[in-house]
Amino acid sequence: MKRQFSIVLLMIAFALNAQTTANRFFYELTFKPKQDSAKLEKVMTVLDISKDKSIYQDYTLPAQDSLIKVAVDEMEKTKTWKDISKSLVLPKFTYKVIKSYPSMKSTYEDRISRNLFGYEEDLKFNWKISSEKEKIGEYNTQKATADFGGRQWTAWFSTDIPFQDGPYKFSGLPGLIVKIEDSGHNYSWLLKGNKKLENYSEQTEAEKINEKYGMSSKVNIVSKERFEKAYNNFKADPLAEARPYMSNAEVMNRKMPGSDVTLGQYLKEQEKIAKDFFNSNDNPIEISSSPKK
Repeated sequence: MKRQFSIVLLMIAFALNAQTTANRFFYELTFKPKQDSAKLEKVMTVLDISKDKSIYQDYTLPAQDSLIKVAVDEMEKTKTWKDISKSLVLPKFTYKVIKSYPSMKSTYEDRISRNLFGYEEDLKFNWKISSEKEKIGEYNTQKATADFGGRQWTAWFSTDIPFQDGPYKFSGLPGLIVKIEDSGHNYSWLLKGNKKLENYSEQTEAEKINEKYGMSSKVNIVSKERFEKAYNNFKADPLAEARPYMSNAEVMNRKMPGSDVTLGQYLKEQEKIAKDFFNSNDNPIEISSSPKK
């Protein structure tokens, strides 16, 4: 009986360990942030594939996890405040796309003020697979095309990598997407490498800290239309929720702990950062709502 119990515990341990592993695929995203400009920007993004889901996001903040943790630990230890955003590279994109396996139903989520909102989609891409093949880096790939979000896309996928997934919302090909770009060269993803994560956490350090200090990690699922309306309102006034308190001079003149910066100055700086972020990109990936059938 004791031996059987030990075997059960061992099986549970293996199961728990399996849940903490993931395959991380690094995609370099080249994109045109302004519709009327030829200027291109680049950012590294990642697709993390675990047993029952994949998570796609900008890699800028996760790449700085250790720096964020050290800075916050120091603030908690010394009881002083420091605006660490000045020492961080800020992301180009803040959203995540989570796809559930095996259905591939996706959830697009982003933070709107202090809360996380998301919308779900059950996208079925009408891929047209060509016989054309190409070697991209170390990968043997095959061509496929589809219309999505008002753009025409060409993808190159590899059956050598047995995941029917890809960056952003793209999925449904008989292998991982190695490269995908639209016909206007507004957005182009290229697989640059991959690695196995043995102690995988879905949350970044920044997200753990936000949750610790009162920013909910629960995703409020709403319709896509409601999400876009709320997000557009947030873009127009990033400090809308804080606005009622900003008329209180006493509160706004309070110094941040261990700092000469007032709360009012800090909020003003955060408003500028948010507006600069929103104004930096007026060329969305999707210029219409759904893939053409």
